[in-house]
Amino acid sequence: MSALALPNRPLGLARDVISTPRAYFWATPVILALTIFMLVWEGPGVVRDFQISQNPLVLEDGDVRNGQCKTRKAIFTDCEAQLVYSYKGRNYSSDVEVMFVDFHVGDYETGLVISADHPELATMTLALDKLWNRIITLAVFVVLLGGSSLAMVFLALRIWRVRRQLRQPARLTAVPVEITAFDRKRNILSITYNDKIADDKTGRSAYTRMRSGEEPLVIGEANGKAVGLAVRHGNTALPVLLDDRLQRIDLSAEERATALAPFAHQREDGRTAPVLIEEPGKTVPLRKRLRAFFATLLLIVAGVLGFWLWYVTSSPTQFQSPGMDINNLMPAPLNRWGCDQLKKRFGQDRAPFGCVAGDYTSWK
Repeated sequence: MSALALPNRPLGLARDVISTPRAYFWATPVILALTIFMLVWEGPGVVRDFQISQNPLVLEDGDVRNGQCKTRKAIFTDCEAQLVYSYKGRNYSSDVEVMFVDFHVGDYETGLVISADHPELATMTLALDKLWNRIITLAVFVVLLGGSSLAMVFLALRIWRVRRQLRQPARLTAVPVEITAFDRKRNILSITYNDKIADDKTGRSAYTRMRSGEEPLVIGEANGKAVGLAVRHGNTALPVLLDDRLQRIDLSAEERATALAPFAHQREDGRTAPVLIEEPGKTVPLRKRLRAFFATLLLIVAGVLGFWLWYVTSSPTQFQSPGMDINNLMPAPLNRWGCDQLKKRFGQDRAPFGCVAGDYTSWK
């Protein structure tokens, strides 16, 4: 890396050298709202059905009205129904709606089950069969969506803290950064860069915008990506990417010329040579793509078979999902063997989905 000769004193930087991606301003509240929506929509039902599962009581004379299930995106299934029943001389009515991940094709059969401890809590037997499926689905949504929104809030706060620290002059230390992405639009060059190749790397990414005519100070290439020159401003968390004329640093004309002298070879005829050029995408050989595809497919099949074996031989409950769904999709000989293993351990209880007989209760 060419040496950047800067004056040995605290130096100021131009305003807005670290930017906040515009997507943060709309994506963060949208993702957070989706997280809250998922919790409010599914959370109470999951908690209710978990309470019922602690001491369930199936009501044979309960009435499941207007029941219907809809499959969305070929995976997600929504089921809803009105439950009407009587217990110990009292009449009850409640609306139930559940969502779960399923590959089932065809109709669902369900009954009405209540909590023996709290008879006002009622649900469908299908909801209990899919309880762990629903818990995992909700947890995945909340972790992914909630984690994403919190991460975006944290990164935005870090950017704003850095921008506040940059208002005060400080000693600058030159470091190389990897330019991971850039986009030219409406005379604005938007650049994302990562601090992962310096000796004291932090691995953090930053985002900046340069106006028409400005280019980053590119000093080389690493891992197929351009390497730009940035500076650390005191102890701030993010480095600042420099432009090729050092207009982002508060320098005199003489100091700027001295600092740019080592990079004079990058200039021709008084103009800055292009530094960021779109590279054509590299073509991955078909053989490698097929090998990767089949390797991934093999891992998925091995994982599914391993989970199925654990379910039919070691699961603490026969109503574990997606174990029931996988067992139901197995070829008849494997399904029969799996049901036999489950029946050895849970034959005194109700049969799970995939092993149930025509009465939807006993083992087939």
